[in-house]
Amino acid sequence: MEINGVEIEDTYAEAFSIKISRVLITAATKHWAEVAATEATGFGTSVIMCPAEAGIERFATCEETPDGRPGVYIQICTFGYEALEHQLLERIGQCILTAPTTAVFNGLPNAEKQFNIGAKERFFGDGLESVKQLGDHKMHSIPLMGGDFLIEENIGAIAGIAGGNFFIFGDSQMTALTAAEVAVDAIKELEGTITPFPGGIVASGSKSGSNKYAKFMKATANEKYCPTVRDKVADTQIPADVKAVYEIVINGLNEEVIKKSMAVAIKAAVTVPGVKKISAGNYGGKLGKYQLKLHDLF
Repeated sequence: MEINGVEIEDTYAEAFSIKISRVLITAATKHWAEVAATEATGFGTSVIMCPAEAGIERFATCEETPDGRPGVYIQICTFGYEALEHQLLERIGQCILTAPTTAVFNGLPNAEKQFNIGAKERFFGDGLESVKQLGDHKMHSIPLMGGDFLIEENIGAIAGIAGGNFFIFGDSQMTALTAAEVAVDAIKELEGTITPFPGGIVASGSKSGSNKYAKFMKATANEKYCPTVRDKVADTQIPADVKAVYEIVINGLNEEVIKKSMAVAIKAAVTVPGVKKISAGNYGGKLGKYQLKLHDLF
């Protein structure tokens, strides 16, 4: 299969189950909503070493937020609900409550699983906190030096999916990077998915375990896709005309939104001249139960 003259390899991305919370942050301006969202999703690229995978999903307009202010949806992902609640408490308490003019709303109000995050964060008010009703939203109001911080009583969580991915092969580093940037920009316009790595792009695409340091390395360089060592790797996957490969990793609320994001992003990536091929990462079913076949996306 080819799209815009670029080969789409007949392979699949292997994804796995993860627990996800979705949080809506609002603020007096889009800038401060984004600042809080960026802080709250920091150190959130991969659960290989990070305490959570996290990222900005999309911006929300004043017309759709409960308080009529600019907003940002973020997602926070961990393997278990207990760890997820812990991450919500820490990231909201340390990164959003501390940011000027912010408020927090439940991004998954209909989820079966609900954490009473707001009811716990309220104790920062040290007895001077109060409860306010904002439409259908029960809010805890916490006094701060810059004005009250509002947080909804509950934050919902669901069983989602992590690890949707695809690889972009370019004839130069800048070709592959530009295509990856275009792909991430396309995903930012969609609802339900995040790209948790720096700027949404993975430069270090890894494999599970190690060929040499098996005793202490959980993940290591995926040498089959590293252009600078292609001459040293017998089963290299790097064609002669490829100088760089970047990976896009996608987490989402369900399989359908991840597939949509993959399709939209790939279509965007292949518009960049010099992109040679699109592939994906999988581990023969050892990593997760989801197999997102590239050809089926189209």
